[in-house]
Formats: sequence, structure tokens, C-alpha cells
Amino acid sequence: MCFPALFSMASAFSSPPSLCVSLSCSERSSRDRHKPHSRDSSSRSDKNVTISATSVQPQQPDQSSAPTDAQDDNWGETTTAVTGTSDHSLSQEDLAGFGKDTEGPVEKLNCIRFLPLALTLLLGLLVLVTPLSFLILPQLMWPERLQTCGTACEGLFLSLAFKLLILLLAGWALFMRPTRASLPRIAVFRALLGLLTLLLLLSYWLFFGVRILDSQDDNYQGIVQFAVSLVDALLFIHYLAVVLLEIRHLQPCFSLCVVRSTDGETHHYNMGQLSIQRAALVILEHYYKDFTVHNPALLTAAKSRAAKHLAGLKVYNVDEFKAKLKSYLFDCAGSDAATAQSRAKMAAAARQRDTSHNELYYEEAEHDRRVRKRKARLVVAVEEAFTHVRRLQDEEKKKPPGDEMDPREAAQAIFPSMARALQKYLRTTRQQHCHSMDSIQAHLAFCITNNMTPKAFLESYLTAGPTLQYGRESSQTRHWTLVSEASVTSPLRNGSEFQLKSSDFSLVVTSKTIPHLKLSEEYVHPKSHKFVLQLQSETSV
Repeated sequence: MCFPALFSMASAFSSPPSLCVSLSCSERSSRDRHKPHSRDSSSRSDKNVTISATSVQPQQPDQSSAPTDAQDDNWGETTTAVTGTSDHSLSQEDLAGFGKDTEGPVEKLNCIRFLPLALTLLLGLLVLVTPLSFLILPQLMWPERLQTCGTACEGLFLSLAFKLLILLLAGWALFMRPTRASLPRIAVFRALLGLLTLLLLLSYWLFFGVRILDSQDDNYQGIVQFAVSLVDALLFIHYLAVVLLEIRHLQPCFSLCVVRSTDGETHHYNMGQLSIQRAALVILEHYYKDFTVHNPALLTAAKSRAAKHLAGLKVYNVDEFKAKLKSYLFDCAGSDAATAQSRAKMAAAARQRDTSHNELYYEEAEHDRRVRKRKARLVVAVEEAFTHVRRLQDEEKKKPPGDEMDPREAAQAIFPSMARALQKYLRTTRQQHCHSMDSIQAHLAFCITNNMTPKAFLESYLTAGPTLQYGRESSQTRHWTLVSEASVTSPLRNGSEFQLKSSDFSLVVTSKTIPHLKLSEEYVHPKSHKFVLQLQSETSV
């Protein structure tokens, strides 16, 4: 059942669930805006709203939490590789630790997420039953007093039937679409449409009870026209729902800049007149297909480099006697000694700051050289493996139909020949947590089935893809927290700022109004760009 009222009110309480979003709306004064935030601070009034929604978004591999699967670093020791007729081999110990699955905890389904659907169906049933009740109740309560319904009345019956069918299909197309995410606050327009539909139905029921049921009106044609007028009003409400929910936000009004806090990857999106929570949902949908997968391993290089640099510094006390005498006289052994040692390390680090850029340059150059070397070895190994596959395919054509090897067996046969090179390359580029052995073999079998080239197989590992391509479980829920100083139901404005926080990183969003464009016309006469070349008599042509 899908009618404007019906669906608007139900969907108002929850937006499509495909992302599980937990939104936190913080209302802070402008004075606290530039101060560091503290989670334990209780002096500030925060409004926390939690949404739980089942997500159709797969779990991405950028989670740093421990895996819940049974697979570990020693899976290669208990796994048997089917080599078939391959003349290449690799020990199972070398395959150990090739990849690990990083799955987050599986969320339990929450029955509350079915409440909007139940409300939608209930309101749709009420919309469908009301006009039919207006026609049936007089026939049941005072049939002997009703006037005979002629040809005009039968035409109204036909019109009512087709209008109800159109309303049913239109409501199903607009309101019964799969939900993508659950939002913390109600959708204002959907709630207004639901209230408008309920008000319309209540008004018609009151009028029907007072003017028709009490007086037992015998003009049945007038009763039919009354029911038809209700269906017409419901069709107009559905048209209003299409304008408010689907058309109003199509014209771009704001340009939103989305920056990932860890690596600074930035994307820009143009959006129309949306609320902050709806804009956040659209941004998350674009995030999973536009942003590259988040790799926390690439962000630890700078931290480890700084820690290694400070760990290499040692502090020697050249005047231990004076230090002990000072600590005895002034009783400040603990604090002064620690402070002096810290200052000495900072001074030594400052003196070596001028040469640290050279170390960074050579480290990055060495890393690039290793990546190119691993990549070359991987490309050669994969090309040899695919050459072996083609040779096996030629041999399989000569065998009887029952002895042919399927693509899965062929992938298991050639995988050990490229496993070492692929494992080293993924470790060098810190992608080993994104790919497991099973996923690689499945991708290899897919490429063999569709007769893809080695370059097509390697593209998934040489170039970082979008976040959505690295997921395994499509039924898991992704949790995000929306932090906004303004109310999440308020519309976007110029300079609006909010954050979408995940467990490992956050997306910082700022909005700017698209400027008003003024075009002017300049008329160019068709003959204004023409010229005449006059040649003198003595000029040679």
C-alpha cells in the first residue's frame, strides 16, 4: 500500500536504512567553538541521538579492530593448495600470513527498524479502505432507501476504480522503495505529508458520519461522487509529495567539500535544498563509491619515523656530581632530572631537524624503488601464470568433456606460482589486510572464466579502488556519527559545517552557496570579422 499520507508519515520516522548512522548534535556557543573539545566535559549541553539501521553497505576493510573470523596468520599451514598439472609450486609455509579478514562485529537486527514499514502499510491500508467504505456502508445499512444508480453512477464507479489503481501504483513507486539508512530525526516533509493525509481522511470521515450516516441520505450518486472527490484529493497529495520529496532538491544550490581527516582526500559535490541529515546520507552514499579505501597502515609511517628518530637519541650526564648536589640541596631530583632529559632530547631533535628532510627523501625513494621492484616481479609472475592457464586450456580441449577442469580448479592450480610475488607486493604497499587468499582466488577464477588478461587481474591490486569493492558482508551495518552545531533537521546554509565520524576517521564537510550566475549577450555582426585584401598592380600573385 502506498499512498502519500501513508508513506510520508512512516518514512518520516526513519529514512532508508543502508547505513547505520548515529548522529550527535552539539549546540555550543561561539566562544567555545575555537576551544578543544572534551568528551568528558559536562559543562556543555549536547543532544545525542542514535539511529540504528541495517546497512546494505558492505563492511570495508579499513577497520582496525581485531577480526572475528576464524582465519588467522597460520591459515596457510592447514590449507591444501590444488596444484593439478601445474609445473610451478610453492610451499604452504610461504603462503602463511598472506592476508587476513578484518570484519567488524556483526550487528543484530533491530525490530525497531520495521516500525516505519508497519506504519506505512497501516496508513496505506486506511487510504485504500476509506473510499470503498463510503460506497459499501450505505448498501449495508439502508439499501431499501437508496435511489437507483444509473449510467452516470456506473461511470463514476469505473473512474473511481482506475483512480484507486493509479494511486496504488504511484504510492508503491514513491514510498515502497528499499530503505538505505535510518536517520535520527523525522523527515519534516514526510511528516507534513502524513499529517495532511490524516487530516484529509478525518475530515471526510466526519463529513460522512454527520451528513450521510446520520441522515441516511438516499442519493447514492451523490455518495459515489463524494468518494471520487476523496480519491482526487489523495492524488493531489501524491503529486505534492513528488514535488517536495523528488523534485525540490534537484536544482543544485550548494557546493559541499568533503575532506577525510586522516589522509586529506577531498571530493566536492553539488546538492540542492536538503536538510543536514539528508545531506549527510547523500555524502555517505558517494563516499563508498568515490573515496579510495581507507588504509590505516599507510598513516603509521610518519609516526614510526618520528618515534624511531627520538628513540635513537641518548642523553649522557657529564656533570653527575653537580646534578646530585643540586638535587640534594633543592630537593627536586625527580622533576628536574626528567625535565632536563626531555629538554636535552628536544634540543638534539631540533639540531637534527635540518637534516631530517634528507632522511625522508631517501626513505621515500627507497620505498618507491622497492615498490617498483615488487611490481615488476608480480607482473612477470602473473603473466607466466596466465600463460600456463592458456596452455592448460589447450590441453583440456583435447580431453573428453567429463575430464575438463573448471575455473576454480584452474585458479587453485596457478595461484601458488604467483602467491609469493603477490604477497610481497601487498606487504610492501601495506594492502595485505585488504585481500584474503580466498578473495584473491575467487577474483582469479573470475578472470579466467571471463578470459581476462593479466593486466585486468592485477588492476585490483596495483590501484586502490573504492571502499565498496573491498567488502565481503553485505548484511552488516556501518555506524556513523553526525556532529553538527545546528539542528540536523535544519536546511543547509552557506558556511554550514558538520562531521561524519567513523571508528577510524571522520569526514569534515563544509558547504558554500553556488553563486548567482549572470549571463549577458553580445551581438556580433556576421560581416564584422570579414576584411578585403586589396592588391597593388605591381604585387606578384
